[in-house]
Amino acid sequence: MRYIWARPIKLVETSVRPFCCTRPLQTQARVLSSILSSRIRQSIPRYTCRATHPITSKFTSPSVPYQPSPHNRAIHIQKQILEMEQVNTTERLSALRGLMKEHNVDIYIVPSEDSHASEYIAACDKRRAFISGFTGSAGTAVVTLDKAALATDGRYFNQAGKQLDQNWHLLKTGLQDVPTWQDWTADESAGGKKVGVDPTLISSPIADKLDESIKKAGGAGLVALPENLIDLVWGGDRPPHPTEPVTLLSIEYSGKDTASKLADLRKELEKKKAAGFVLSLLDDIAWLFNLRGNDIDYNPVFFSYGLVTQDSATLYVDSAKLSPEIQAYLADNKVDIKPYGDIFADTEALAAAAAASESSNETPKTKYLISTKASWALKLALGGDKFVEEIRTPVGDAKAIKNDTELRGMRNCHIRDGVALIKFFAWLEDQLLVQKTVLDEVQAADRLEEFRKEQEHFVGLSFDTISSTGPNAAVIHYKPEPGNCAIVDPNAIYLCDSGAQFLDGTTDTTRTLHFGTPTPEEKTAYTLVLKGNIALDQVVFPKGTTGFAIDALARQYLWKYGLDYRHGTGHGVGSFLNVHEGPIGIGTRKQYIDVPLAPGNVLSIEPGYYEDGKYGIRIENLAIVKEVKTKHQFGDKPYLGFEHVTMVPYCRNLIDVNLLTQDEKDWLNASSQEILKNVLGRIAEDDVLTRKWLERETQPF
Repeated sequence: MRYIWARPIKLVETSVRPFCCTRPLQTQARVLSSILSSRIRQSIPRYTCRATHPITSKFTSPSVPYQPSPHNRAIHIQKQILEMEQVNTTERLSALRGLMKEHNVDIYIVPSEDSHASEYIAACDKRRAFISGFTGSAGTAVVTLDKAALATDGRYFNQAGKQLDQNWHLLKTGLQDVPTWQDWTADESAGGKKVGVDPTLISSPIADKLDESIKKAGGAGLVALPENLIDLVWGGDRPPHPTEPVTLLSIEYSGKDTASKLADLRKELEKKKAAGFVLSLLDDIAWLFNLRGNDIDYNPVFFSYGLVTQDSATLYVDSAKLSPEIQAYLADNKVDIKPYGDIFADTEALAAAAAASESSNETPKTKYLISTKASWALKLALGGDKFVEEIRTPVGDAKAIKNDTELRGMRNCHIRDGVALIKFFAWLEDQLLVQKTVLDEVQAADRLEEFRKEQEHFVGLSFDTISSTGPNAAVIHYKPEPGNCAIVDPNAIYLCDSGAQFLDGTTDTTRTLHFGTPTPEEKTAYTLVLKGNIALDQVVFPKGTTGFAIDALARQYLWKYGLDYRHGTGHGVGSFLNVHEGPIGIGTRKQYIDVPLAPGNVLSIEPGYYEDGKYGIRIENLAIVKEVKTKHQFGDKPYLGFEHVTMVPYCRNLIDVNLLTQDEKDWLNASSQEILKNVLGRIAEDDVLTRKWLERETQPF
């Protein structure tokens, strides 16, 4: 797995910093991995493969052909052996169990998230990866005094099965007769055992339910430990906390000023008669204050908390991250600045004041609002259920409905991103088939990034590019590492899932290609996935419909063949923010049942199919939810549909036209014309290679 370190490493004397989401643009130092100290590099495992030859990763300007080393491609494709390196966790588990005994707990829970419930986290917060060796973004580790279990979802079954060493038992979440990590923990607690956890890393609803399950199973309950035991095991090898600068996102891109956003939030507080709202989700804070950061790779957020009442707003952040300009901006918006670490002392003081007011009857009884994803520690600091109400964050709901400026930015940045992807796919095909270049997966990903850097308003990648050939494409969240990855095989499927951060929006696109002769099985699978993508793109539904209700539309054609995929069909996407954004999405998660889709939502449509050990297919577009006109309007409800914004053609070589209806062919033809209209004029006349590729791939069916 490739990691982009978003700050200088103290152990290395270098001024080079890898590129991430910040300004001014920095040179991305792919070579950083070669100079990182071994103790940091070994603290987190990676994907590896054995290749039979070295390959240079130097690139010249886009107009200069890549110069390969002279090797016979076929020999090396046959000889490379992909594997996923395991970390021997025996010593780490032994040290952890010693600390568990010292703290009088029998079971210890290690979540994936940080103190802000982030899906993607900073290197210093990758505790679960450190203790288990599993590097996927989702999963929970549970360690007893003699066992260890790792639970993850279907996206990571393949990866976890290869990365976990002999000390671990894999819990495949969602499969029949496989317990959840909560049930497994409760069962292990029988006989009066105590279960410990860092309360800053688990939400209050999960903690409450888990405590109940543990006691019901005969355990002693869930204990909030004052210090993180993994941090103690990690010790001095743990990466430092990030200290990246915060930047201001102008109204040119945000479309709404901070004062207006604060006023809207205060209206929500008034509706709920709440004393205030404590913000803990990093993207909520970045959006509310129109600020962006660089503390987490690919996610333009910064470590902070927020507190908003009817007459005050406070941002808890390391002031060293704030320039004089940012500090003045916050002051103009009547936002106070306090140290990041003061949040718990201040919330405890709020709870004490509320308790005193209640006892003296000085003020009406009110509660503070926190997100249902806020940490158990934050709820405890605020005084628990008596003074706290947990809700779906109103900031998150507002953020998910993009304004006109954000929607315009989404459309525009996807056109520019489409240019980069089209140039890349044309270049890659030429390199593999005409130039006979030997390229590995990382070199391909790096070249794509170079094309993206040419585009206006480019800031960085929105996630680590999934550049995968052949069997690697079946690993849903595969991430190659420089020097340790497979050679791109022109006679196998190539899956590229990638995205970028632009000042005016965030992109996420997946295309699956084949540069040779695909098998009938591969063409059938690809076409079934494509049909599902088209079906969802065309659907019209009444207002109030959820992503859960329409998920089956994308799967229906695969189901007819007895096929399926183990991931959601779509996720919300931020506006120059997190590429995975709640609360909306398409799939079977509970939250997708609760939250209806609404005009202004931006989300992905990405069905797929994966044949372990052979190939993987995924087709992903981003789409805007919009109101559509219908002949009738049953129930006087508005009807909604999708407007796709992704501008990249589909792989004609993988389409079995015999499986398409005329309506689907018409849709593909209209899509191709739309891409040509928006993209062709942005490709230079003398870029014959790209123009010919685009014209070929958009020929009508």
